[in-house]
Amino acid sequence: MRIGLYIGGTPPIDHVLDRIRAAARAGLDSVFLNQVFGWDAITVAALAVREVPEIELGTAVAQTFPRHPLALASQALTVTALGPGRFTLGIGPSHPHVVENMFGLSYERPARHIREYLSALVPLLRGETVDYRGETLRAAGTVEVPGAVAPPVLLSALGPTMLRIAGELADGTVTTWATPQIIADHIAPRLSAAAAGRRAPRIAAVVSTAVTDDPDAFRRELARQTAGVSDLPSYRELLDRQGLSGVHETALLGSEEVVAEGIRAFAAVGTTDLVLSVRGGEEEQRRTLDLLASLRRDGPR
Repeated sequence: MRIGLYIGGTPPIDHVLDRIRAAARAGLDSVFLNQVFGWDAITVAALAVREVPEIELGTAVAQTFPRHPLALASQALTVTALGPGRFTLGIGPSHPHVVENMFGLSYERPARHIREYLSALVPLLRGETVDYRGETLRAAGTVEVPGAVAPPVLLSALGPTMLRIAGELADGTVTTWATPQIIADHIAPRLSAAAAGRRAPRIAAVVSTAVTDDPDAFRRELARQTAGVSDLPSYRELLDRQGLSGVHETALLGSEEVVAEGIRAFAAVGTTDLVLSVRGGEEEQRRTLDLLASLRRDGPR
C-alpha cells in the first residue's frame, strides 16, 4: 500500500510547497490536493512537479460541473507534460449546495453527468479526437499537449452507482470518511466487479489522522470542526452504512502504535493508496509525519 499526504483548505502556496517537500523527504509516495474555493489544485500540482522531484501529485478532487472536459483535459495534460508519470487526476461532482447555489448549475442526476463526463474526458486524455453528444454534455475536438501522457483518473465514488462508473470508466476511486470495514464490505467488491477484465482498480482512501496523547479531546474538536460535513447527503449515506454519527469517528487518532495499527487495517482490506490528512499542532504533525516515514520505509504490515 502506498502512503501519501493530503492537503486541504487553502494555505499559502509556499506553505503547500513546503509540506510537499517534507512529504518527499519523508519518503512518502504522494501528495493529493483538495479543490475548494481558493487556489486551483491542478495549477499547484503543475508547480509542484517542477519544484519537488519524484513524488506523485494528485487532486482529491477537482470539481467536474464547472469545467468542461476539454478544459480539464488541457489542464491535466499540461501537468503530465511537466512531470510525466507523476500526476493523478481525481475528479468528482461535488455537492448540490456547491453546484446549484454557488455555480448556479443544475445538480440533477449527478451519476449521469459523471458517466457522460468520463466518456468524453478519458479519450481526450489519451490524445484521441472526440465527438461526444450526451444528454447533458457535448464535447468535440482534440487536446494536443507535446510531451503529455494520459494520467490515471480516480472518481470520487461512495455509492453503488458511482462505484460502478468508477470501475467501468476510470482507474479507480478516491474515497473520504471511509473505514477499513466499509472498504472491505462495500467499496472494494463493487469497484472490482465493475472493473472486471480491466486492470485492478486503485482505491485511494483519504483519512484524517494525528498522533496525539489526548485522542478523545482531539476527536471532540474534530467533531466541532466538521459538524456540517456529516450532513452532506453523500457523506450522510456513507456514515449511515457504517453506523457512525459523524465523520470525526473515521479518524485515526492516538499513539504511534494505535495509528500504525489503523494504517495496517487499511492495507489489509486492499486499499492501494492511503492519503492521510495530518491534523493537530506542530508537535502532533511532526510525530505523525515521523510515523508515516517509518511505515513507508519499513512497510505498513
